[in-house]
Amino acid sequence: MENDLTCVVNAIPGFVWSAAPDGSVDFLSQRWCDYTGASLEDACGSGWQTAIHPDDAARLLGDWRSLLKSGQAGQFEARLRRFDGTFRWFLISAVPLHDETGNIVKWYGQNTDIDDRKRAEALLAAEKRLLEMVAGGCPLTAVLEALCELVEDAVSGSYCSVVLVDPTGTRLDHGAAPSLPASFTTSIIGRPVNLDSGPCAMAAYLNQQVIATDLTSETRWESYAWCPMALAHGLKACWSTPISTAAGKVLGAFAIYYDEPRTPTSVHQTLIEQFTNIASIAVERAQNHATLKRSEEFLAEAQHLSSTGSFSWHVATDEITWSEQLYRIFEFDLGVTVTLERISSRVHPEDVPMWHEMIDRARSDGSDVEYEHRLQMPDHSVKYLHVVAHGARGQDGRLEYIGAVQDVTEGRLAEAALDKVRSELAHVARVTSLGALTASIAHEVNQPLSGIMTNASTCLRMLGADPPNVDGARQTAQRTIRDAHRASDVIARLRALFGKEGTTTESVDLNDAAREVTALLSNELQRNRVILRTELGDDLPPVLGDRVQLQQVILNLLLNASEAMSGVDDRPRELAIRTDRDEGDRVRLTVHDTGIGFEPRDVDRLFDAFYTTKRGGMGIGLSVSQSIIENHHGRLWAAPNDGPGATFSFSIPRRAKDVMDAHSLRATETTAVTEVEHVMGNQ
Repeated sequence: MENDLTCVVNAIPGFVWSAAPDGSVDFLSQRWCDYTGASLEDACGSGWQTAIHPDDAARLLGDWRSLLKSGQAGQFEARLRRFDGTFRWFLISAVPLHDETGNIVKWYGQNTDIDDRKRAEALLAAEKRLLEMVAGGCPLTAVLEALCELVEDAVSGSYCSVVLVDPTGTRLDHGAAPSLPASFTTSIIGRPVNLDSGPCAMAAYLNQQVIATDLTSETRWESYAWCPMALAHGLKACWSTPISTAAGKVLGAFAIYYDEPRTPTSVHQTLIEQFTNIASIAVERAQNHATLKRSEEFLAEAQHLSSTGSFSWHVATDEITWSEQLYRIFEFDLGVTVTLERISSRVHPEDVPMWHEMIDRARSDGSDVEYEHRLQMPDHSVKYLHVVAHGARGQDGRLEYIGAVQDVTEGRLAEAALDKVRSELAHVARVTSLGALTASIAHEVNQPLSGIMTNASTCLRMLGADPPNVDGARQTAQRTIRDAHRASDVIARLRALFGKEGTTTESVDLNDAAREVTALLSNELQRNRVILRTELGDDLPPVLGDRVQLQQVILNLLLNASEAMSGVDDRPRELAIRTDRDEGDRVRLTVHDTGIGFEPRDVDRLFDAFYTTKRGGMGIGLSVSQSIIENHHGRLWAAPNDGPGATFSFSIPRRAKDVMDAHSLRATETTAVTEVEHVMGNQ
């Protein structure tokens, strides 16, 4: 019972903890230890406080003391350090437990990771402020300086600038650079838009991103001595991205600088895309509408290009105003009176309750709205819409919403198509292995078929005897039925392994799964003179997952190991597969070979799609295997051996609670072992 409770606690998202009435922590779930890298012993008492961000420590501890004093449940937010030194925001909730007399005997709490939400909220709020500045007609310089300051806050240790392309399209103009030295920005102004005068000019000229990770070794732009000038100002890295309109016209360049060599990550690239998009909106609006707060003609064109429509809704009167693009999205006749009832008639029937709930919530509290729903058009086609709206009260105190609706159907359909392609790719990876198993498959099927033919002939002879040997014929017929079942079982296993059935989550005995795959591979391994050694752990707990997908991973690792030893003649070709328990209540499977191995520098590329070290290889096996293991909340990794060969391992969490009792589990295991031993014995 205690073990089950521990499993349940560790399975709860977030960190579960408890503390004594005085606030001294006496329990932390495994997730806390895994996140912080601290042991339970070190974290108990007040040791957990070392994980608090220094800027949050005093406030958090003060809130905790106030909570202890009040004896009431409460919540507060703080940043906690991860084992790699990264800090993330958490929502910390604490609830007291009272005895019969009302005294607190225990505090229980949970820490929930809200870092992504906090970052998204902060970024969304900042973007909203910028867009409001743009919509409000603020000077372009003020908007761009605010954008640069937002970038510098979001990307730690960076300096940001925006340069514009002058009206002739041939030279650079100043945009904004609030944190860079004036002498540096002045030296850039007036440079020609070409390949040689600097990264921003190159980005604007090519209309593509230009990354200079280390200016100390950079050889581009020598003719204009740009790098020495940047280094003289203490800048050693520059990432330049063109600012362009939806039509592809380059308006300028957005640059992030560092005083140390730096390479952008995928997170950086996502932020850069967002920032350049805002910069594009600000610059384009300023250039085309310098004297107007709002231009209906430009808004209509921009909405058409982005499949985005705008609207206003006066809540008290239900008066609704739509842009032309929104009429197109809903496929209403232009100018027809728009009502909530008319809009509801287009909402997908399954999304109508959510839509009404959103309307009721907007009426009641005037909060901002952001949600997605579907439309069902008269021709039964489906559209996906993303809605964002801001509520504000006018001088008369009445609530009005201003919002935008974007048709994101193409993106959603692309995501669905991508999911289908991934599924097809996984199937291709399984079928690719079929060729290597042809001999083993033929042997497994041939054995029972040969038995059927022999038994049938024997049965006929017994029945044709004078007198007929009926008892012997009956026994022979029973053996024929047994062999037929064996052949059917072989075909069923192959159909399951190489078929295109959907994912099935079930309780999987990893030992049984490994035995079935090794039985299928036995002839192939013998033909390649591979010595197979199995070391399957005793009392291995079941895992929760898709049996066929896990067998696909095992099959791929074994085939890769066998192929890695195909050219080895100076030592035994030894292949070991073992299973055992892993830390954190996980189960691990390891495949060890004595093949040619791989270079340590290639370890990070082994699991990349279409990367292969095999002649004629497709480079999808390990990539698909990694995706399968990650979808099982596990990890797949590789390491070169101290001697020849390599070791590939994966570790996945065991299922939270056994659904099979010990008796049925042993019975299943015994049946599987008997079947495999019988098949292998006949080989």
